[in-house]
Amino acid sequence: MDSILPSYRDPLFSIMLIITLSLVISISTYVWSIYRQQKEKSTLQKFLEKFESAECALDTTMMPFDSAMFKPLALLAKAFENSGEYHKAINIYLYLIRHTNNPIDKSGLMERLGQTYLHAGFLERARAIFSEILHKQPRTPRILYELGTVYEMLRKYDKALEVIEPLRTQGEETEELENFLKFEIISSNKQISEEEKVNTLLDLLKTEPALYRPILGLLFKLKKPEAWKYIDKKTLHPILDILWFLPDSQLDLDIISQDARLSAIYFAKGYLKQSPQKSGIFAIDMLVAARISGFEEGDLLFSYLCRKCKQSFPVPFIRCPNCLALNTIEVEEDIAEKYTQTNYSLL
Repeated sequence: MDSILPSYRDPLFSIMLIITLSLVISISTYVWSIYRQQKEKSTLQKFLEKFESAECALDTTMMPFDSAMFKPLALLAKAFENSGEYHKAINIYLYLIRHTNNPIDKSGLMERLGQTYLHAGFLERARAIFSEILHKQPRTPRILYELGTVYEMLRKYDKALEVIEPLRTQGEETEELENFLKFEIISSNKQISEEEKVNTLLDLLKTEPALYRPILGLLFKLKKPEAWKYIDKKTLHPILDILWFLPDSQLDLDIISQDARLSAIYFAKGYLKQSPQKSGIFAIDMLVAARISGFEEGDLLFSYLCRKCKQSFPVPFIRCPNCLALNTIEVEEDIAEKYTQTNYSLL
């Protein structure tokens, strides 16, 4: 009887046992993988439900999905995003994320959704999306940068600084970003004295020359005599608009009279009477020539270009509103006729 039963020492029995165990493990792994995918899909579905909005103009609830629709819809969403129709773009991204099974495509769509929320000003939603991506892909520098930008816009600078640490451990150059956050913290801190704030800004200027324009602009608000001392006479163009809009009561005539370029700016503005030398700034020199010829109605209009994405904006910035790059502002000026404001009364 015993001889009929297979022995565990029998090579054939061992092989069959190994095959059986392998099949059991494979089936268990497959079943677990299916379960995990279904659970992740269910979790993602519940997560996305938080962002459903009745404000979206496109109704995708009854729209059947086909894989061939993926690329055209993704391009359409991008076009809506570029044209500022963020609600339509968001609706399409949510639709595609719900119906796409490819993990790479889904991850890319989640990032696009977060960026759209960011540009649309839905900062808490953008934060939630980027945090969800990092929950599954914690070592993604691009998403870490975007999450840090969201915290910065929310004025949660302590959280933004926390994001820098994992970036630094991955070898990312974060010094410019750290110095920018230090500037933001200093400028928004109402607990420190004006003197301490000015000294901290001057120390920061020594380590980060790229912040010359925003630091000087803030110094003119805090302590104008100190600001005039730190004007770099060789690089007046980056702060031309700041100098142009200063009222004559805030001018330091001793410093201006000793520099031909500053004298030219304020002669063109109409604050000085003595004809100066050329400034090397085309618009200023044209206004100077016009004033010498007797035309005193000239003025400057300013716009602000991002050197990285080449987008132009009517207001200055430190971080580009379009591509979110730091310290890429370029001041552009145009000659215009001086606008004379007329106050009309309704009475």
